[in-house]
Amino acid sequence: MLNQNLSQKLLQKLSPQQIQLMKLLQVPTAQLEERIQEELEVNPALEEGLDKGDDADELAEVKTVTEASDEKEENPQETVQEVNEENAWEDGLDDLTSYYEDDDVADYKLKDNNYPDPDEEDRVIPVAVQTSFYEYLETQLQELDLEEDEQKIAAQLIGSIDEDGYIRRALDAIADDLAFQQNVIASQEQIEAILEKIQLFEPAGVGARDLKECLLLQLNKMKPSDPGVSLAYRIIDEQFDGFTKKHYEKIQKEFNLTNEELKEAIELILKLNPKPGGNHGGSAIKQQYIVPDFQIINNNGKLELTLNGRNAPDLRVSSDFKSMLRDYDVSKNKTKEQKEAVMFIKQKIDSAKWFIDAIKQRQNTLLGTMSAILKYQYEYFLTGDETNLKPMILKDIAEITQQDISTVSRVSSSKYVQTEFGIMPLKYFFSEAMSTDSGEEVSSREVKKILQDLIEAEDKSKPWSDQYLTDELNKKGYNIARRTVAKYREMLGLPVARLRKEL
Repeated sequence: MLNQNLSQKLLQKLSPQQIQLMKLLQVPTAQLEERIQEELEVNPALEEGLDKGDDADELAEVKTVTEASDEKEENPQETVQEVNEENAWEDGLDDLTSYYEDDDVADYKLKDNNYPDPDEEDRVIPVAVQTSFYEYLETQLQELDLEEDEQKIAAQLIGSIDEDGYIRRALDAIADDLAFQQNVIASQEQIEAILEKIQLFEPAGVGARDLKECLLLQLNKMKPSDPGVSLAYRIIDEQFDGFTKKHYEKIQKEFNLTNEELKEAIELILKLNPKPGGNHGGSAIKQQYIVPDFQIINNNGKLELTLNGRNAPDLRVSSDFKSMLRDYDVSKNKTKEQKEAVMFIKQKIDSAKWFIDAIKQRQNTLLGTMSAILKYQYEYFLTGDETNLKPMILKDIAEITQQDISTVSRVSSSKYVQTEFGIMPLKYFFSEAMSTDSGEEVSSREVKKILQDLIEAEDKSKPWSDQYLTDELNKKGYNIARRTVAKYREMLGLPVARLRKEL
């Protein structure tokens, strides 16, 4: 039996414009240019460049952080007008003056000291042309005298080598690939014979199936008659597990070595390359370049914050679209087809204005958030001393900026700031609080720094255990448990005491 009931519900739904604004806020400066280009392609009413008649010399000076953070943010929903019903045409087309007489410049992008010299931007940056890792291997393959099927096997093997230089795929699986893809029937022994030839290629160690084989291949290319090389080969071949776990006493006893002999062999092994493919100049690995979103300059003890606007080109509403609206507004005979075209133009202009306002709001939000972080961590930005970092979480900055925690999270995600101490991610400045014996709250990053200093100062022949490090931190007044020390040590990328041991 069907029943109909009326009910009222209060729901929170984000408009498409609000969703786009949040996504735009999360985009780092390095990718902002690409996002703007996408918008330029889909919206013909949006153009790149300053409006005609604007004089760059009369534009405002650099915005200070305070000015940017005090500006009133506009609701992007209010800037977008939609007319969906036919009977709303006349109302929607009553006042078009604001559409074609609005010549405001996108003031987030005023020409100021934040922008590099135009001549500098026009310079052609030379790009190094290098042979990729796989092209380098294929060039060496051409020097081998192989039959047609052997060539296919070798090519399949090279294609199976990963970017570190290893073949991690089983040879029987490669045999299946050859049968199904190349119509080549090859035994595992035939494939291994070709692999042995590839393992003679440069760089040394390429084509290995594991780390042990990689190190042995490199030692094989050295002078086997050299006693040091011979000893290093035996250690890897017979005591590889003991070497990786740094059981040096066991190795010394097994081979009846003096301390000096063992030390020389270990030093030789440590000079070998565990990733022969990773260091090739033309490796296929794509390099990532960090573009800082902010810059902090110490001007005689006064910190100045600027926003990098390099990848945000000047945007304006198309003058052609404005002209079409002006012509329609002054015309006497207005057909239905013209009205439909004007409604399309209006929607595109609204969308262009919203996007320009969204970029402006993005810049203001970024500046306001980074300004709050700068004021909160002022002592650190002055000195660069990690012990001056205060405990700071997203909520602290959200309360200062009167923003939602999710907004602060989006701003700090994938964003970087350039300081005189280096380029750092914004996430670096957020850390939890810990209490000392005196009840003072300190940053967990401060504790990590002290822990790292303790480990760096230890005697590497007798490295300190986590319990000893815990006791040392407790002596310094930091109430911390051993499991927390182990957690911080792992976060710093430092191994346990046994693996830190050196001869």
